[in-house]
Amino acid sequence: MMNSPFDIQQYKITQEPYYQPQANEIELYTAAYAARLPVMLKGPTGCGKSRFVEHMAWKLGKPLITVACNEDMTASDLVGRYLLDANGTRWLDGPLTLAARYGAICYLDEVVEARQDTTVAIHPLTDHRRNLPLDKKGELVTAHADFQMVISYNPGYQSLMKDLKQSTKQRFTAMEFDYAQPNVEADIVTQETGVDRALAMQLVEIATIARKLKGHGLDEGISTRLLVYAATLMNGGVAVRDACRMALVRPITDDADIRDTLDHAIDAIFA
Repeated sequence: MMNSPFDIQQYKITQEPYYQPQANEIELYTAAYAARLPVMLKGPTGCGKSRFVEHMAWKLGKPLITVACNEDMTASDLVGRYLLDANGTRWLDGPLTLAARYGAICYLDEVVEARQDTTVAIHPLTDHRRNLPLDKKGELVTAHADFQMVISYNPGYQSLMKDLKQSTKQRFTAMEFDYAQPNVEADIVTQETGVDRALAMQLVEIATIARKLKGHGLDEGISTRLLVYAATLMNGGVAVRDACRMALVRPITDDADIRDTLDHAIDAIFA
């Protein structure tokens, strides 16, 4: 029986993902895509990197294949492998191969979580060669004209044991992201959840306090994503202070002193 042809269009984003620009990042990414340059997005957790990639894929009308990287991910998970079935063995393309073969944007989210021997697999696709050797299959995939590689990671979690090799970094252009300015971040929370803007500003105020504690007991501040979670809980009928503690404080710290500090801040802001 013939396999049905693969439809890359299933990875197209059909509805516009809301994204509030902070500077000229849309223009910069558009220029990078026009030249098919690989792009690296750097910034703290939950600041909008993935949403930005989704928005740009929608804006450019290109399919987007996203891979959530982890330490157990192998090169075969990215590239593909042979599988056994009733008729013997068959080759199954991995997400990287699908994107290269059929012309999608391939987004490796939190790429620093992957093993370094795994990320080496992307190298031939991020220089002048724009190809992908499938050694196990004996095939050389030439990247489709629409293919682009995008990776993201959080530099705040860099370490000697968990960082990208320079040989990988220097294959990419790079864009830096951070949390939006308070007014813009409040607009994002309001747009995403429909809560009153004054309430959104109060949530942002809590986040601002927590972010000042980064490096002073907190590994990471409160993300925009968590602000959206808090507002969503409130929309579901959860009391304001309970929603803030559940979505903004408890996920980011187990330290009793920091927890108490943030709880007191919530009480003061919503007094």
